[in-house]
Amino acid sequence: MNPKQTLKDMANTIKMAKKPDKDEYQQHLRLVLLGIVGVGAIGFTIQFVFSVVTFGR
Repeated sequence: MNPKQTLKDMANTIKMAKKPDKDEYQQHLRLVLLGIVGVGAIGFTIQFVFSVVTFGR
């Protein structure tokens, strides 16, 4: 855990990082939104099933 080496590694990471182009950004955005919708759909389905099950009792 050498602080000097850690800072050097951080600087190298910043140098290697690049800003995504428009197509890459849109692809990541679509994947993230698809994940959010998927998790929301699963949560809604679970809530709906349990509300139907408890209403019948």
